[in-house]
Amino acid sequence: MKKDILVPEVTDVKMAVVYEFNDIYNTNDWNVYLINNKKVDLEMVVIVSQGFSAKKTTSLLRKKVEKLPANSFAKIEFMQPELFKLNNRFQVTFFEGNTLYEKTFLFKENTVKEGALREIPELKKRGVLAK
Repeated sequence: MKKDILVPEVTDVKMAVVYEFNDIYNTNDWNVYLINNKKVDLEMVVIVSQGFSAKKTTSLLRKKVEKLPANSFAKIEFMQPELFKLNNRFQVTFFEGNTLYEKTFLFKENTVKEGALREIPELKKRGVLAK
């Protein structure tokens, strides 16, 4: 029975942690972005995030974005540097038309750091893309 269920593959959707200047507090912050490179809008986007390791697990955080337009991005949350020593999982579900999609993005422990920053063309900022 399970073999008969089609699970659609998610393409052209990315998750990034970006190191950027905060004009309000005059600090450099780490922020998580969801990038939609599709030619269609994503609707009812729900992101569930959690940090974890063998010994520690953080609380679940949930975020909803009503609509993420085609070829756009949205800032999802601020990320504290103390969380970089954990694996950080972001489970993203959304509707594209009448089809529900789901993808899990993972930032492995100690992979988000200043030395790993690369230019992310969609954001025109430096950050780390999730695997």
